[in-house]
Amino acid sequence: MPKLFAIEGSDTIQKYPSVRKIGPADLQGALAKGLDDFLAMPSSLVFLGLIYPIVGFCLAGDALPLLFPLMAGFALVGPFAGIGLYEISRRRELGLDTSWKHAFNVVRSHSIFSILSLGMLLLVIFVSWEITAQALYVSLFGSEPPDSITQFVENVFATPQGWKLIVYGTGIGFVFAVVALSLSVVSFPLLLDHDVEAPVAIFTSVKAVLMNPLTMALWGLIVAAVLALGFLLLFVGLAVAVPVLAHSSWHLYRRVVDWSSAV
Repeated sequence: MPKLFAIEGSDTIQKYPSVRKIGPADLQGALAKGLDDFLAMPSSLVFLGLIYPIVGFCLAGDALPLLFPLMAGFALVGPFAGIGLYEISRRRELGLDTSWKHAFNVVRSHSIFSILSLGMLLLVIFVSWEITAQALYVSLFGSEPPDSITQFVENVFATPQGWKLIVYGTGIGFVFAVVALSLSVVSFPLLLDHDVEAPVAIFTSVKAVLMNPLTMALWGLIVAAVLALGFLLLFVGLAVAVPVLAHSSWHLYRRVVDWSSAV
């Protein structure tokens, strides 16, 4: 991976890449390439192995009210969870071997500390979201968990408190999602692709959102819609949705970030 540093005396100055203006056609292109990567290297079984233990825990225990926040919150940490898939897409783009052992190459990245640091930041956001969602539920329904899935569904959709939960939860979740998207939409692919530090990646990601607010908002809606479809397919769909979105995120990064005029 190239080292993008300018040396002046004893100081090391990080270079910042340029950010391109993109539109809906770029999102369509990124999704098409992401789907192509997934079809060439399916990873559904891996994500089924990650998703279903979480679902089973929520359904079997007292964590049923956290099922939706947990699954919705996965979108917050998804950019970090997909780091191995970014590496596969990067290697395929370069015409290199794409066997799954290379998904673990990230541990040898020059930017591994920055990748882990940014991952921890997203984890903090995720935990904050879960705590907030739990506090909201308890404030509306009390601390006693529902007796069954049926009662939980009735509580949410057939009571005034349930509709408050939907409205308030959606609004609060939107704020968390905007923060996470701004910090990470291109950060992890950038860190994987170039030897830079986390502040450079975060600055570039926020700049990409500010320069393309409508397009990035559309991308966020696409991510939410694809994940929601995965939920509706009894979570099996998530095993396809998550890797396709991860591969697509790599190609979105390639369309947004321009290193040819880094300053």
